[in-house]
Amino acid sequence: MNRHTENDNKNVYTLTALAQLLDAELVLSNRSSITDGSDVEVTGIARLSSAESSQLSFCASAKYHADLTSTSALAVIVSPDSVEHCPVHCLVHSNPYLAFAFLSHYFNTRPAPARGIHPSAVIAPTATIGEGARIAPGVVVMDYASVGCNASIGANTVIEASASIGDNVTLMGNINIGYAVQLGNDVRIDSGTIIGSDGFGYAPNPQSDGNRWQKIAQLGSVVIGDRVEIGANTAIDRGALDNTVIADDVIIDNQVHVAHNVVIGRGTAIAGCVGIAGSSTIGKYCSFGGGVCIAGHIEIADGVTVLGMSRITGSIKKAGTYASGTGVQEVDTWRKSAVRFSQLDTMHRRIKKLESKD
Repeated sequence: MNRHTENDNKNVYTLTALAQLLDAELVLSNRSSITDGSDVEVTGIARLSSAESSQLSFCASAKYHADLTSTSALAVIVSPDSVEHCPVHCLVHSNPYLAFAFLSHYFNTRPAPARGIHPSAVIAPTATIGEGARIAPGVVVMDYASVGCNASIGANTVIEASASIGDNVTLMGNINIGYAVQLGNDVRIDSGTIIGSDGFGYAPNPQSDGNRWQKIAQLGSVVIGDRVEIGANTAIDRGALDNTVIADDVIIDNQVHVAHNVVIGRGTAIAGCVGIAGSSTIGKYCSFGGGVCIAGHIEIADGVTVLGMSRITGSIKKAGTYASGTGVQEVDTWRKSAVRFSQLDTMHRRIKKLESKD
């Protein structure tokens, strides 16, 4: 299934049409007088518990069967194992959550930007704009930058000199794409994000009476592959010498910081507020929960999952699930635990001393 991106402003589909889009089996409820799904229109998608009688919903797993049995939805996308629990029409699919994700784009009411270049946009004479591109008000495209075919560039976005934007890229408003940054095809970046900001590179200068930090020019760039999605207010720094690299099919949430010379492997998912320090390498198909902190100059193997708020200070060489830290406690209990933690070394030495006497 490919993502549907064009809004045709209809957003009303019949059950039969949706079944065909999903390659799903339509099973009509025997509690209904409806005998032909081509006459039944669906007006939107909603949760099982809040769906109305003209809306579609989905049941991702058996743990939602209680909501499924009481839903008021017109129809529900279900797996074959859930059909018997569904009191309404069914669209039977092997992966209901994936099917919902695919169909959600057909009910997206966000209007597509107007085709062409808005009069208020500033396009350098040496810049290249591909066929079918949409350039919104206030956009700036600097010298020798290129924007691919059917790209959509949101209001007040700045594309600096020599940057390359691929085909079918969507940049929302107020984004900054830095000098010589490269974006692949089908990339989507949300508002407020900066790609290609200077990395945090400074050399200490103890001989200086004034500024004790000598800034290091960031001579690399950022290279982003195809089908990458990046959330709002995220910052991805350019490399100091080599490039910062984000491979194909990576997804990055809001308010993430990727420092200079980081390399992120294909298909990795990074949740909100993760911080990745410079020159670290992350493998393919990894997942990082919210607030994970990754130290610099380390390597993380393919297939690693790290739970939220964990702190990674050394390389992880084997696939698996990792976590650090403790869960929340009542403050009085936490204070006692903190005191006992500080006593662990003393207790350890006492235990070793006692063991040596046996």
